Amino acid sequence: MAEQGAMLWKPDGERVKRSNMRRFMLRVNAKHGTGLAGYQDLYAWSVANIPAFWELMWETAGIIHETPYIRAVDDPCKMPGAKWFEGARLNFAQNLLRHRDDKTALIFKGEGQEPVSLTYKELYALVSRLAQSLKALGVQPGDRVAGFMPNMPHTIAAMLASASLGALWSSCSPDFGVKGVLDRFGQIRPKVIFCADGYRFKGKSHDSLEKVAGIVSQIQSVERVVVVSYTRKRPDISTVPNAVHFEDFPAPEASEISFAQLPFDHPLYVMYSSGTTGLPKCMVQSAGGILLHHLKEHLLHADLARDDTVFYFTTCGWMMWNWLTSALATGATVVLYDGQPFHPEPDVLWKMAADLGITVFGASAGYIAALMATGAKPGRDHDLSRLRTVLSTGSPLSVEGFEWVYAHIKKDLQLASISGGTDLNGCFALGNPMDPVYAGELQGRGLAMAVEAFDGTGKPVTGTKGELVCTRAFPSMPIYFWDDPQGKKYHAAYFDVYPGIWRHGDFIEINGHGGVVIYGRSDTTLNPGGVRIGTAEIYRVVEGFEEVADSVVVGQDWQNDVRVVLFVKMAEGKELTTELKKRLSAAIRDNASPRHVPAKIIAAPDIPYTLNMKKVELAVKKMIEGKSVDNRDALANPQALDFYAGIAELRS
Repeated sequence: MAEQGAMLWKPDGERVKRSNMRRFMLRVNAKHGTGLAGYQDLYAWSVANIPAFWELMWETAGIIHETPYIRAVDDPCKMPGAKWFEGARLNFAQNLLRHRDDKTALIFKGEGQEPVSLTYKELYALVSRLAQSLKALGVQPGDRVAGFMPNMPHTIAAMLASASLGALWSSCSPDFGVKGVLDRFGQIRPKVIFCADGYRFKGKSHDSLEKVAGIVSQIQSVERVVVVSYTRKRPDISTVPNAVHFEDFPAPEASEISFAQLPFDHPLYVMYSSGTTGLPKCMVQSAGGILLHHLKEHLLHADLARDDTVFYFTTCGWMMWNWLTSALATGATVVLYDGQPFHPEPDVLWKMAADLGITVFGASAGYIAALMATGAKPGRDHDLSRLRTVLSTGSPLSVEGFEWVYAHIKKDLQLASISGGTDLNGCFALGNPMDPVYAGELQGRGLAMAVEAFDGTGKPVTGTKGELVCTRAFPSMPIYFWDDPQGKKYHAAYFDVYPGIWRHGDFIEINGHGGVVIYGRSDTTLNPGGVRIGTAEIYRVVEGFEEVADSVVVGQDWQNDVRVVLFVKMAEGKELTTELKKRLSAAIRDNASPRHVPAKIIAAPDIPYTLNMKKVELAVKKMIEGKSVDNRDALANPQALDFYAGIAELRS
């Protein structure tokens, strides 16, 4: 078994030489007279020279714009409030639709269906026809257009058409409940909603129209609902107010798109927090900021090029959908999947990867852990010769997960564990194609992201755990929160602990060679005996027990201290015996520390998750402490929370 920090892979010299990252580094050397020799040199230069970095990134990405900028940023030390690329006028959709040829832009694979594709020329034509119809409805800059859609080409086309006009786009996955959608769309009051008649999951079709009717009836701003026929042909939409079939909505003929040229900081996306402790926060992000930040991550960190085929398993309710969509600007082929990722077989996504020649494959760490448990061996059973990179995010990937990828997917690939957030629609730490991969580590901090680990006194530390902070501004920061005219919600979210410094809420360690280890959310960091420990260290051990299907760990306030409580969902046919508790405790003690050993290990029927499949440790903690969790519609399985209220075993 690999140890934490063991080297698992190293790129060969030819791969490093061919990488976009190395070419960018050489451009820095040529333009600024530097002698940068590797990623850590480049990273150090980027955070010390933030305006110069982003200017060169603008050139490297070939940002299409109507008018030039005055300067890259007025003051990178000003957070919030830094002004980026003042004077520039551009359009997000125009940059993603820069290619208009016969190369495949999108491949869509619905569960149980054959793949269908759109070329860049066909995508442009569809966006043109949708944009004309939206404009005819009176959609203009600043209006909101929403998607309650599966992850399919129609969704991307609707977003691009909206963005071409300067409208804001916001989306939710169709498995959200009515209240969950109203908590989001009800705040931003969209003029148009795109939806599908349903979606497919685990071999079944699920109707969406009843939910859509309930949603639209309570949002008076909606003037048109555009319904995609997905699970059936031309369904009855008479119960949905102001509805029209998608095939009847676009203009009959495509024409040259008149892209609205807007300021760099013109709003593009409204993204949402999980909303488990109240109404979701609505984070508004700028067109220029998202475009430039995503292209940095796609071109440099993910090393994307036109001949790549990139896939990320995501829904339209997760920021990775927005991130994936931006890959169109690179000219790569983007693969979309809708459905259950283990149906009808655990390796369905890997069969797709082989059939479509996917080169960059992304999924959540939770997906990889679940795939491990099935016994699947994708590298043995499928031709993954084109695959060169696997991306993982959503939660920390365990050391065993790293090891499994190299043992059972492919030995020669870059495994890039990445971490950031919906707030920035990107990453604070991620991979790079020039450096080795070490077990349990993200390869490094992102270029021009001045990330530090702060100790309890607010000082940066190396080689020990601390709060993830970012000490300099970056272009994809939210420009504001919706309905927050004084900026109070925005300030409270990131800047109330360290004034002028972004505190993200993750517990991390930055080591001597620049690698980053994520230990989980700092608001759920355990603090027994005053020693801060991360939940990820416990999950890593528990995931190694085949008797346990899933788990959640929280800290319970107890006798003027905090004690660790571990809830385990047992695998089918398994029981939580005294002997298993002893083995779990011993393994946690040996592989983490005595402080990590749970005071209580309790069997639970289910583990609650958000709709974006993140464990809700904070909600479980509130339940065991007798507090209420008001917004259960933010959860994928809200009924799972009921078990955690009033557990007798936690009273002693």
